[in-house]
Amino acid sequence: MPISTRQLPALKIPEHSSDPRAVAAVIKDELALDGNSSQNLATFCTTWAEPEVHHLMDLCLDKNMIDKDEYPQTAEIESRCVHMLADLWNSPEQETTMGCSTTGSSEAGMLGGLALKWRWRAARRAAGKPADRPNLVCGPVQICWEKFARYFDVELRQVPLEPGATGLRPHQLREYVDENTIGVVTILGVTFTCDYEPVAEIAAELDAIQADTGLDVPIHVDAASGGFVAPFLQPELVWDFRVKRVVSINASGHKYGMAPLGVGWIVWRSADDLPEDLVFRVDYLGGDMPTFALNFSRPGGEIVAQYYTLLRLGREGYRKVYEACAASARALADEIERMGPFTLLYDGRGALPAVSWTLTDPTKGFTLYDLTEQLRTRGWQVPAYPLPPERHETVIQRVLVRHGIGHDKIMLLARDLRAAVERLSGGSTGAPERPGFHH
Repeated sequence: MPISTRQLPALKIPEHSSDPRAVAAVIKDELALDGNSSQNLATFCTTWAEPEVHHLMDLCLDKNMIDKDEYPQTAEIESRCVHMLADLWNSPEQETTMGCSTTGSSEAGMLGGLALKWRWRAARRAAGKPADRPNLVCGPVQICWEKFARYFDVELRQVPLEPGATGLRPHQLREYVDENTIGVVTILGVTFTCDYEPVAEIAAELDAIQADTGLDVPIHVDAASGGFVAPFLQPELVWDFRVKRVVSINASGHKYGMAPLGVGWIVWRSADDLPEDLVFRVDYLGGDMPTFALNFSRPGGEIVAQYYTLLRLGREGYRKVYEACAASARALADEIERMGPFTLLYDGRGALPAVSWTLTDPTKGFTLYDLTEQLRTRGWQVPAYPLPPERHETVIQRVLVRHGIGHDKIMLLARDLRAAVERLSGGSTGAPERPGFHH
């Protein structure tokens, strides 16, 4: 019986082979039930790529990037990307610093956290002090930092949001930093609202704390999204290795780096900031290989695609793309402000090309969950979710403007938003309070 005439197997491998074209066709049919990624305005991730990227990915389908002896040029391309990013982020030792690719910014952040923990533990032991109660201080962070803390036995001191604030504020640090603090994580592109935490001001407060207490606390910048935006849209903003207290930076190549899904990056200020104990030297397929990662086998295509994008766009191209994205975000913010029931939390100016807002009076009429549900009827995926403690009573929505989402599409979204607000003028539709995807 042809595979197209029956329900596809879900629990057992079928007994017989099938025609490859038929199998591909029925799977493609099922995939059509997924949302349209170009209308997914919740995700930071790249949803559009040039044909050349697809071709390069195909060429690398069979290459395991961890095997650097067998695929030395892929390893060389990874190294080039690391040093390009070190230069982009103003590393004082750009040519000799350490860094690596990862599966995404979550793994990269965890590697940065491990390096902080190892350096703190070594310093404590050298001073003859206990090293069994490390903590990490941060504001509202992406879930990967909660995973890091749980998996690697570190207390996560997540500073609650102050009224009116959307991220960690410098004056909050003194209450949370102590001798067991391995570092402070600052966010360049807060996932909830899309603005930046003030890295330089946080570093200045840590300088003052050191002057008063002797505590020397390093900073890791989680620039998962902002690391590929700030250098081009806000080049005057000091957040990177120009801040002496910043020892490491991670970013997602597959977010605003515009590479396909599956690649992140971490760069350390200098090779000394990555403890040698964390680097494994592996005899693999006849070659001696240094590696620092949470996984092993990984395709090389995303790394090659990242290199292609850096070469293809250059600084000029990245700047032009994100200037256009930022202009579209600002235009959407202006439209939303004119609609009436919304208060903007971030208007697309000064940080990521994005917009976030809340209801001015959430006690009357509809909810943002109603609005999310209404927008889905037109295919739009716009999440609604609460802010972190202590502002969890505030429910917001957020739209990200990425490469491939043009001004016309954003204006169509604004039109559909206005129509949805009009439909909801009679009150709530009873949509469940189900927070949408926001990481």
